Amino acid sequence: MNTSFLDYYSIQPVTSWIHEALCSVMPEALAIFIECVVIGVVIVALYAVLAIILIYMERKVCAAFQCRIGPNRVGGKGGLLQVPADVLKILTKEIIRLKNSDHLLYDLAPYLVILASILSFSCLPWNKGAHILDMNIGILFVLAASSIGVVGILLAGWASNNKYTMIGAVRSGAMIISYELSLGIIVLSMVVLSETASISGIVESQANGWNLFKGHAIAILAFVVYLIAGNAEANRGPFDLAEAEQELTAGYHTEYSGLHFGFFYLAEYLNLFITAGFASTLFLGGWMPLHVAGLDGFNAVMDYIPGVVWFFGKTFFVVWLLMWIKWTFIRLRIDQVLVFEWKYLMPTSLLILILMVVLKVFGLVF
Repeated sequence: MNTSFLDYYSIQPVTSWIHEALCSVMPEALAIFIECVVIGVVIVALYAVLAIILIYMERKVCAAFQCRIGPNRVGGKGGLLQVPADVLKILTKEIIRLKNSDHLLYDLAPYLVILASILSFSCLPWNKGAHILDMNIGILFVLAASSIGVVGILLAGWASNNKYTMIGAVRSGAMIISYELSLGIIVLSMVVLSETASISGIVESQANGWNLFKGHAIAILAFVVYLIAGNAEANRGPFDLAEAEQELTAGYHTEYSGLHFGFFYLAEYLNLFITAGFASTLFLGGWMPLHVAGLDGFNAVMDYIPGVVWFFGKTFFVVWLLMWIKWTFIRLRIDQVLVFEWKYLMPTSLLILILMVVLKVFGLVF
């Protein structure tokens, strides 16, 4: 692997230089505080921009699958300003609080959902040296942080004091808690293959081959299981039973309006990006370029492409796959969803983990 080009595209020298420059004119504690504030602003800004891109992308992908045009009025024929117009409309709408709701928990729920999403979002490995949160158990931290979101959904359903919101919240809780098990087991199988739970370590372990190829057919099956469980975790079709407009009007966020509804809407789309981002990290090498053994010239050309381009390219490819799944399969019943997890997906995940351990112990991976 040509590490010189990867080092060239690393932003770590830039961040180190900025830190040293700040420390030269102010106390280190103040410099760290300023850096944290700037990083927080960047995270929130990137979070909002990606949400707008994903909403527009979903509308166009959905239109393509249904042989429609999609947004084509606001912002020209492509409808580029339709999503910003919708965002402005949500921001200017009144937040209505129900008389018989639990006001404290009702207001707290959307913030818990957005907090879980931002914590997970902050762990994505954007490029070499561009890890906002990175630790030796980073992938386990992501699993723990993402599970906070289901608490917000349950609180939203219960605090709204509405039978539709309560049914949606119970469905979501049962489904997310169930599919978290399969998702966690698949993540552990990739930890076994990579021999580290550090997110940056998982990416760097794929320098000589992506996990999707190193783990033979077992890794490919693990990737399929991850996509299914990740779709359920993100409350997306055909697992969108918590929202189910045809029967629950809007599910757990039926009684929310204005910015509070916007938080739920925002988190749903960013959870899609987070699921795809960690799929590319665990299976497709993250920001690592594509290398083929023996093709040194091809590998050298691939090294010229910056890591951030690789990461976004792989992530949006997985996003497209997840959208394809949503707009292809019909919504399942809640009993079908739970039976599928406990009778089929869970045993399959355990089998994948066992086989991955066997492959690793006997040195059968590429």
